[in-house]
Amino acid sequence: MAESANTNPGLPKGNALQLKPLTPEDETLLRESLRRCSPSTFEAAVQFRKTGNADHVPAVVIGVIERFVEPDLRAKLKDADDDIRLIEDLGIDSLTMMEIIILVEDVLQMSINNDELRNLRTVGDVKTFIDCKIRGFALPKPTKFFPIESIGAIMPVQPPFLFLNEASVSSTGANGKYRITGQEFFLQGHFKGNPVMPASIMLEALGQLAVLYLLEGLPTEAGKVVSPSTIYFTGCESVRAHRVCKPGDILALSIKPKRSKMPLASFEGAIRVGQEKAVIAEEITLTFGLSDLVEPAPAPAAPAPQTQTTQVPQA
Repeated sequence: MAESANTNPGLPKGNALQLKPLTPEDETLLRESLRRCSPSTFEAAVQFRKTGNADHVPAVVIGVIERFVEPDLRAKLKDADDDIRLIEDLGIDSLTMMEIIILVEDVLQMSINNDELRNLRTVGDVKTFIDCKIRGFALPKPTKFFPIESIGAIMPVQPPFLFLNEASVSSTGANGKYRITGQEFFLQGHFKGNPVMPASIMLEALGQLAVLYLLEGLPTEAGKVVSPSTIYFTGCESVRAHRVCKPGDILALSIKPKRSKMPLASFEGAIRVGQEKAVIAEEITLTFGLSDLVEPAPAPAAPAPQTQTTQVPQA
Protein backbone atom coordinates (compact mmCIF):
# COMPACT_ATOMS: atom_id res chain seq x y z
CA MET A 1 0.00 0.00 0.00
CA ALA A 2 1.50 3.34 -1.01
CA GLU A 3 2.26 5.87 1.70
CA SER A 4 0.04 8.93 1.56
CA ALA A 5 1.56 12.40 1.73
CA ASN A 6 1.19 14.19 5.07
CA THR A 7 0.36 17.84 4.63
CA ASN A 8 -1.10 20.44 6.93
CA PRO A 9 -4.82 20.74 6.08
CA GLY A 10 -4.60 24.43 6.99
CA LEU A 11 -2.15 25.14 4.19
CA PRO A 12 -3.35 26.43 0.83
CA LYS A 13 -4.03 23.96 -1.96
CA GLY A 14 -1.09 23.50 -4.29
CA ASN A 15 1.47 23.73 -1.49
CA ALA A 16 4.58 22.00 -2.85
CA LEU A 17 5.88 20.59 0.43
CA GLN A 18 4.76 17.03 1.14
CA LEU A 19 5.87 15.07 4.16
CA LYS A 20 6.17 11.31 4.44
CA PRO A 21 4.69 9.73 7.56
CA LEU A 22 7.21 9.77 10.41
CA THR A 23 8.30 6.20 11.21
CA PRO A 24 10.12 5.17 14.42
CA GLU A 25 13.29 4.82 12.34
CA ASP A 26 12.83 8.36 10.99
CA GLU A 27 12.34 9.68 14.51
CA THR A 28 15.59 8.03 15.60
CA LEU A 29 17.44 9.65 12.70
CA LEU A 30 15.81 12.99 13.50
CA ARG A 31 16.95 12.75 17.11
CA GLU A 32 20.49 12.03 15.94
CA SER A 33 20.46 15.00 13.53
CA LEU A 34 19.34 17.32 16.34
CA ARG A 35 21.44 15.78 19.11
CA ARG A 36 23.26 19.09 19.72
CA CYS A 37 20.04 21.10 19.72
CA SER A 38 17.68 21.69 22.63
CA PRO A 39 14.98 19.10 23.47
CA SER A 40 12.32 21.66 22.54
CA THR A 41 13.82 21.87 19.03
CA PHE A 42 13.49 18.12 18.62
CA GLU A 43 9.91 18.13 19.92
CA ALA A 44 8.94 20.93 17.52
CA ALA A 45 10.55 19.03 14.63
CA VAL A 46 8.65 15.85 15.52
CA GLN A 47 5.35 17.71 15.69
CA PHE A 48 5.99 19.33 12.32
CA ARG A 49 6.94 16.03 10.68
CA LYS A 50 3.83 14.36 12.12
CA THR A 51 1.29 17.09 11.39
CA GLY A 52 2.84 19.36 8.75
CA ASN A 53 1.74 22.30 10.91
CA ALA A 54 3.97 25.25 9.96
CA ASP A 55 3.40 26.86 13.36
CA HIS A 56 6.14 24.57 14.71
CA VAL A 57 8.71 25.79 12.19
CA PRO A 58 9.96 28.94 14.02
CA ALA A 59 10.98 26.86 17.06
CA VAL A 60 12.89 24.49 14.78
CA VAL A 61 14.65 27.31 12.94
CA ILE A 62 15.65 29.14 16.13
CA GLY A 63 16.85 25.88 17.68
CA VAL A 64 19.01 25.03 14.66
CA ILE A 65 20.51 28.54 14.51
CA GLU A 66 21.25 28.37 18.25
CA ARG A 67 23.14 25.12 17.72
CA PHE A 68 25.66 26.91 15.45
CA VAL A 69 25.99 30.15 17.44
CA GLU A 70 28.75 30.70 19.98
CA PRO A 71 27.48 30.09 23.55
CA ASP A 72 28.06 33.70 24.65
CA LEU A 73 25.83 34.96 21.80
CA ARG A 74 22.92 32.56 22.31
CA ALA A 75 21.26 34.86 24.84
CA LYS A 76 20.40 37.21 21.97
CA LEU A 77 18.18 34.53 20.45
CA LYS A 78 16.24 34.30 23.71
CA ASP A 79 14.94 37.82 23.05
CA ALA A 80 12.93 36.46 20.09
CA ASP A 81 13.93 39.55 18.12
CA ASP A 82 13.48 38.87 14.41
CA ASP A 83 15.69 41.88 13.64
CA ILE A 84 18.83 40.16 14.98
CA ARG A 85 21.41 40.16 12.18
CA LEU A 86 23.04 36.85 11.31
CA ILE A 87 26.51 38.20 10.54
CA GLU A 88 26.85 41.35 12.64
CA ASP A 89 25.02 40.17 15.79
CA LEU A 90 25.45 36.38 15.76
CA GLY A 91 28.77 35.98 13.93
CA ILE A 92 27.38 33.54 11.36
CA ASP A 93 29.57 33.43 8.26
CA SER A 94 28.60 32.05 4.85
CA LEU A 95 29.93 28.53 5.55
CA THR A 96 28.08 28.34 8.87
CA MET A 97 24.94 29.55 7.13
CA MET A 98 25.26 26.67 4.68
CA GLU A 99 25.53 24.22 7.60
CA ILE A 100 22.37 25.70 9.12
CA ILE A 101 20.46 25.41 5.85
CA ILE A 102 21.61 21.83 5.22
CA LEU A 103 20.36 20.78 8.67
CA VAL A 104 17.06 22.64 8.20
CA GLU A 105 16.60 20.90 4.83
CA ASP A 106 17.19 17.53 6.45
CA VAL A 107 14.90 18.15 9.42
CA LEU A 108 12.01 19.79 7.53
CA GLN A 109 12.35 17.66 4.37
CA MET A 110 12.63 20.58 2.00
CA SER A 111 15.06 21.81 -0.64
CA ILE A 112 16.56 25.31 -0.70
CA ASN A 113 18.39 26.79 -3.67
CA ASN A 114 21.71 28.47 -2.84
CA ASP A 115 20.67 31.56 -4.82
CA GLU A 116 17.72 32.02 -2.45
CA LEU A 117 20.06 32.51 0.51
CA ARG A 118 21.62 35.77 -0.62
CA ASN A 119 18.95 38.00 0.91
CA LEU A 120 18.71 36.25 4.28
CA ARG A 121 20.31 38.74 6.65
CA THR A 122 18.26 38.44 9.85
CA VAL A 123 16.69 35.73 11.98
CA GLY A 124 13.31 37.03 10.82
CA ASP A 125 14.38 36.70 7.18
CA VAL A 126 15.23 33.03 7.71
CA LYS A 127 11.99 32.26 9.57
CA THR A 128 9.83 34.07 7.00
CA PHE A 129 11.68 32.51 4.07
CA ILE A 130 11.26 28.94 5.33
CA ASP A 131 7.65 29.54 6.36
CA CYS A 132 6.84 30.81 2.85
CA LYS A 133 8.59 27.81 1.27
CA ILE A 134 6.57 25.42 3.40
CA ARG A 135 3.23 27.14 2.82
CA GLY A 136 3.84 27.67 -0.88
CA PHE A 137 3.68 31.48 -0.63
CA ALA A 138 5.65 33.88 -2.81
CA LEU A 139 8.95 34.82 -1.21
CA PRO A 140 8.94 38.34 0.31
CA LYS A 141 11.28 41.12 -0.66
CA PRO A 142 14.53 41.17 1.36
CA THR A 143 14.83 43.29 4.49
CA LYS A 144 16.38 46.72 3.96
CA PHE A 145 18.66 48.18 6.64
CA PHE A 146 19.11 51.87 7.33
CA PRO A 147 21.82 53.48 9.47
CA ILE A 148 21.18 56.92 10.94
CA GLU A 149 22.74 58.64 7.92
CA SER A 150 20.34 56.94 5.50
CA ILE A 151 17.34 57.56 7.75
CA GLY A 152 18.13 61.27 7.85
CA ALA A 153 18.36 61.39 4.06
CA ILE A 154 14.97 59.66 3.63
CA MET A 155 12.80 61.07 6.40
CA PRO A 156 11.00 64.41 6.32
CA VAL A 157 11.59 64.66 10.10
CA GLN A 158 15.12 65.76 11.01
CA PRO A 159 17.25 66.05 14.18
CA PRO A 160 16.80 67.06 16.92
CA PHE A 161 13.31 65.61 16.47
CA LEU A 162 14.33 62.35 14.81
CA PHE A 163 14.13 59.40 17.20
CA LEU A 164 15.56 56.53 15.16
CA ASN A 165 19.26 55.59 15.38
CA GLU A 166 18.89 52.62 13.05
CA ALA A 167 16.06 50.76 11.38
CA SER A 168 15.10 47.90 9.09
CA VAL A 169 12.10 47.56 6.79
CA SER A 170 10.68 44.28 5.49
CA SER A 171 7.50 43.23 3.75
CA THR A 172 5.87 42.53 7.12
CA GLY A 173 6.79 45.67 9.05
CA ALA A 174 9.67 47.70 10.41
CA ASN A 175 11.98 47.65 13.42
CA GLY A 176 14.14 50.40 14.86
CA LYS A 177 16.26 51.40 17.82
CA TYR A 178 16.76 54.62 19.70
CA ARG A 179 19.11 55.20 22.63
CA ILE A 180 18.03 57.83 25.13
CA THR A 181 21.22 59.86 25.62
CA GLY A 182 20.01 62.25 28.28
CA GLN A 183 20.98 65.20 26.08
CA GLU A 184 17.55 65.48 24.44
CA PHE A 185 16.21 69.03 24.70
CA PHE A 186 12.87 68.02 26.25
CA LEU A 187 14.54 66.16 29.13
CA GLN A 188 15.70 69.50 30.54
CA GLY A 189 12.19 70.04 31.85
CA HIS A 190 10.73 66.53 31.94
CA PHE A 191 11.29 66.26 34.83
CA LYS A 192 13.49 68.52 36.96
CA GLY A 193 16.27 66.35 38.40
CA ASN A 194 14.53 63.22 37.11
CA PRO A 195 14.77 62.96 33.30
CA VAL A 196 12.03 60.71 31.90
CA MET A 197 11.27 60.08 28.22
CA PRO A 198 7.73 61.43 27.59
CA ALA A 199 5.27 58.79 26.44
CA SER A 200 4.13 61.19 23.73
CA ILE A 201 7.68 61.26 22.33
CA MET A 202 7.81 57.46 22.33
CA LEU A 203 4.59 57.46 20.31
CA GLU A 204 6.23 59.96 17.98
CA ALA A 205 9.14 57.54 17.53
CA LEU A 206 6.70 54.76 16.58
CA GLY A 207 5.01 57.12 14.17
CA GLN A 208 8.37 57.95 12.59
CA LEU A 209 9.07 54.24 12.11
CA ALA A 210 5.67 53.91 10.40
CA VAL A 211 6.63 56.84 8.13
CA LEU A 212 9.83 55.01 7.16
CA TYR A 213 7.78 51.91 6.33
CA LEU A 214 5.48 53.96 4.10
CA LEU A 215 8.45 55.43 2.26
CA GLU A 216 10.48 52.24 1.90
CA GLY A 217 8.17 49.25 2.34
CA LEU A 218 4.64 50.07 1.21
CA PRO A 219 3.75 48.49 -2.16
CA THR A 220 2.44 51.12 -4.61
CA GLU A 221 1.18 51.15 -8.17
CA ALA A 222 3.75 51.19 -10.93
CA GLY A 223 5.36 54.58 -11.48
CA LYS A 224 4.20 55.96 -8.12
CA VAL A 225 5.89 56.45 -4.73
CA VAL A 226 4.73 57.73 -1.36
CA SER A 227 5.54 61.44 -1.14
CA PRO A 228 7.38 62.40 2.09
CA SER A 229 5.67 65.81 2.13
CA THR A 230 2.20 64.23 2.35
CA ILE A 231 2.60 62.03 5.45
CA TYR A 232 0.95 63.23 8.65
CA PHE A 233 -0.01 61.67 11.98
CA THR A 234 -3.80 61.50 12.34
CA GLY A 235 -4.43 59.49 15.50
CA CYS A 236 -3.76 56.55 17.79
CA GLU A 237 -5.95 54.26 19.87
CA SER A 238 -5.57 51.92 22.84
CA VAL A 239 -2.20 53.19 24.02
CA ARG A 240 -0.70 51.80 27.21
CA ALA A 241 2.56 52.79 28.89
CA HIS A 242 4.10 49.96 30.94
CA ARG A 243 7.54 51.25 31.88
CA VAL A 244 9.37 54.47 32.70
CA CYS A 245 12.22 55.03 30.23
CA LYS A 246 15.30 57.03 31.20
CA PRO A 247 18.71 58.02 29.80
CA GLY A 248 20.80 54.96 28.92
CA ASP A 249 17.78 52.87 27.92
CA ILE A 250 17.74 51.51 24.37
CA LEU A 251 14.25 51.52 22.92
CA ALA A 252 13.51 48.62 20.56
CA LEU A 253 10.65 49.79 18.35
CA SER A 254 8.48 47.70 16.04
CA ILE A 255 5.48 48.40 13.85
CA LYS A 256 3.30 46.12 11.74
CA PRO A 257 0.89 47.35 9.08
CA LYS A 258 -2.79 46.56 9.69
CA ARG A 259 -4.62 48.30 6.84
CA SER A 260 -3.59 50.54 3.97
CA LYS A 261 -5.86 52.28 1.51
CA MET A 262 -4.87 55.69 0.32
CA PRO A 263 -4.98 58.16 1.94
CA LEU A 264 -4.88 56.21 5.26
CA ALA A 265 -2.55 53.58 6.69
CA SER A 266 -2.84 52.06 10.16
CA PHE A 267 -0.26 50.16 12.19
CA GLU A 268 0.13 48.41 15.52
CA GLY A 269 3.26 49.39 17.41
CA ALA A 270 5.31 48.37 20.41
CA ILE A 271 8.41 49.50 22.29
CA ARG A 272 10.52 47.26 24.49
CA VAL A 273 13.55 47.83 26.67
CA GLY A 274 15.26 44.46 26.80
CA GLN A 275 12.51 41.98 27.66
CA GLU A 276 10.28 44.60 29.28
CA LYS A 277 7.30 46.18 27.55
CA ALA A 278 7.47 49.97 27.54
CA VAL A 279 4.65 51.14 25.24
CA ILE A 280 1.91 49.34 23.31
CA ALA A 281 -0.21 51.11 20.70
CA GLU A 282 -2.94 48.98 19.14
CA GLU A 283 -3.50 51.41 16.29
CA ILE A 284 -1.46 54.28 14.87
CA THR A 285 -2.98 55.99 11.83
CA LEU A 286 -1.15 58.09 9.25
CA THR A 287 -2.40 59.89 6.16
CA PHE A 288 -0.30 59.88 2.98
CA GLY A 289 -0.33 60.64 -0.73
CA LEU A 290 1.46 59.44 -3.84
CA SER A 291 3.63 61.22 -6.36
CA ASP A 292 5.17 60.24 -9.67
CA LEU A 293 8.36 58.24 -9.52
CA VAL A 294 11.24 60.34 -10.78
CA GLU A 295 13.88 58.20 -12.39
CA PRO A 296 17.45 59.34 -11.73
CA ALA A 297 19.05 61.10 -14.65
CA PRO A 298 21.51 58.88 -16.53
CA ALA A 299 25.13 59.62 -15.86
CA PRO A 300 26.76 61.61 -18.67
CA ALA A 301 28.78 59.52 -21.05
CA ALA A 302 32.50 59.74 -20.64
CA PRO A 303 34.14 61.76 -23.42
CA ALA A 304 35.88 59.71 -26.05
CA PRO A 305 39.64 59.70 -25.60
CA GLN A 306 41.39 62.04 -27.95
CA THR A 307 44.21 60.69 -30.03
CA GLN A 308 47.20 62.86 -30.65
CA THR A 309 48.88 62.85 -34.04
CA THR A 310 52.59 63.42 -34.32
CA GLN A 311 53.80 65.47 -37.21
CA VAL A 312 56.81 63.89 -38.79
CA PRO A 313 59.16 66.53 -40.17
CA GLN A 314 59.90 66.19 -43.86
CA ALA A 315 63.47 65.87 -45.09
